[in-house]
Amino acid sequence: MTMLRKLLDSQHDNFAKGGKFEKFYAVYEMIDTFLYTPGGVAKGSVHVRDALDLKRLMITVAIALMPAVFMAMYNTGLQANSALAAAGMTPEGWRADIIMALGAGFSPESLLANLLHGFLYFFPIFLVTQIAGGFWEALFAIVRGHEINEGFLVTGLLFPLTLPPTIPLWQVAVGISFGVLIGKEVFGGTGKNFLNPALTARAFLFFAYPAQISGDAVWTAVDGFTGATALSQAALGGVEAITVSMKDAFLGFIPGSMGETSALACLIGAAILIIAGIGSWRIMLSMTLAAVATSGLLNIIGSDTNMMFSVTPLWHLVIGGFAFGTVFMATDPVSASMTTKGHWFYGALIGFMVILVRVINPAFPEGTMLAILFGNCFAPLIDYFIIQGNIKKRANGYKTV
Repeated sequence: MTMLRKLLDSQHDNFAKGGKFEKFYAVYEMIDTFLYTPGGVAKGSVHVRDALDLKRLMITVAIALMPAVFMAMYNTGLQANSALAAAGMTPEGWRADIIMALGAGFSPESLLANLLHGFLYFFPIFLVTQIAGGFWEALFAIVRGHEINEGFLVTGLLFPLTLPPTIPLWQVAVGISFGVLIGKEVFGGTGKNFLNPALTARAFLFFAYPAQISGDAVWTAVDGFTGATALSQAALGGVEAITVSMKDAFLGFIPGSMGETSALACLIGAAILIIAGIGSWRIMLSMTLAAVATSGLLNIIGSDTNMMFSVTPLWHLVIGGFAFGTVFMATDPVSASMTTKGHWFYGALIGFMVILVRVINPAFPEGTMLAILFGNCFAPLIDYFIIQGNIKKRANGYKTV
């Protein structure tokens, strides 16, 4: 590490102002601060200092995402190996060659086989996301002359987790490019965007290439295999048509977007974010309560023509992307409501909209993505009314005095 430190220090003047690589200082600074703590620190009483800076905040979120990443790889491999075993098939292609060369096999009973198989689907998507999204981040940092911040570390981890394992890699590159450019950079970069970039990227793919991100043929990484998600089954035949157990749905052993299937992994992530003071428990709680209340009311009302009315609140919490969206997307500190009281309204609005889209709108069995983007649009308005209410309250207090 000392040698690496010396190498970076020796190249500093080449990238600093006046150096021959001056335009690429943002790239140098990104590598330096990723590997080492920045040498420059704020001093003096005029600065607000905290142990949690942007770098540590993003790293903490990345750590909270690790259980979901693990389940993304394991469950992707499990679903593929189970389908292969049921059909008596032997896969072909570069992934199968690697697995065979390593001797891992395709047994769904093997932890290693499932992890390796899932890794070979997750990692290329993750890699393309980092390269394509990182390129735009670096380009805008160079043009604008500022540092490459750590915000993309989380976006680049969230986006692959919202995708099916069979998504074409070129679509991954197009999607994350749209999310970074339209969801963030056009508004000025990290901290200035009002939409979640990862969800913006996924929404773009959902509407631009629906055949590769929805339907029954994209959730299990086996050619020719089709299988509906629990939400699709419920939309067609109600809660009685769901073929997976609630236990498997809670643990994450069901088809779906790679990182969204396990409510348990999301709960572990939620605990880390809440303990670290990063994720708002008010948003998580109000979103959950609103979803439970809305789905419970619709379940009591019932419907003879819409099977989604029969889905109980508990099922809504463990299927689809609700848990993942609640913990990691709705709590995005940039695109969520900023005020403490606003967190309650913001979370409740999203929870209500998730169920409304899932149940009332037959075109979209999954409503979490659209509901959070809807909430992002209303977050500034919620904060405005909260702040104006506080100003009015204080003004009335002064008049009384």
